Amino acid sequence: MGRGPSIENRKNASDAKRGKIFTKIIREIGVAARGGGGDPNNNPRLRVAMDKGLASNMSKDVIERAIKKATGELEGVEYEEIRYEGYAPGGVAVIVDCLTDNRVRTVADVRHAFSKCGGNMGTEGSVSFMFKRVGVLHFAAGANEEAVTEAAIEAGADDIVVYPEDGAIDVLTAADAYHAVKDAMEAGGLKPDHAELTFRADNDIAVEGDTALQVKKLLDMLEDLDDVQDVFSNADLGADAYA
Repeated sequence: MGRGPSIENRKNASDAKRGKIFTKIIREIGVAARGGGGDPNNNPRLRVAMDKGLASNMSKDVIERAIKKATGELEGVEYEEIRYEGYAPGGVAVIVDCLTDNRVRTVADVRHAFSKCGGNMGTEGSVSFMFKRVGVLHFAAGANEEAVTEAAIEAGADDIVVYPEDGAIDVLTAADAYHAVKDAMEAGGLKPDHAELTFRADNDIAVEGDTALQVKKLLDMLEDLDDVQDVFSNADLGADAYA
């Protein structure tokens, strides 16, 4: 019987993954600050990026340095925002949001992932019309459903989804109401376990068996690319993809 990875190797892998997450968040903070200024009170996109960094245990010093580089107080690299769209196996729609300093490299990497996993890149707008930009405040199992629901309605949320399998709750908001709803709920003592602005599909597509495995492989490959910030899809993978 072979030995599993050592504690040191597992730590190194975890550190590498954390470093990649930090790199992506730092890019996001930089682009947000460059586009809307370094004050999160007047720049909602920057505030979202900073919240993401803090939730990942990024230090305030690292965040402030990223903002200063973006606003010209420190020397830094400029990144370009690019969105790619396409289809995974089974007709699953995929959106890939990137921040890059080398467009040629990025498109080649994204195209390779689609091709290797049996998917196809599409043109701009080919799948994005199937998705809506929404805010999601997630409350883990054990949250007080009545309290969360009442506070969400009072705060102006669009919808509340309770998952019957474990009682977890998602509070959904319009993108432009995300911060107001989040602030109101937190002021009432209801801090979500996870909160984000994301894309959600109007309708999901269920895939099974080998197709589900191929879709999962493609999504994982895309998310692992250095220039990719976020990957969104309408895949309902089910248990087959995690077998």
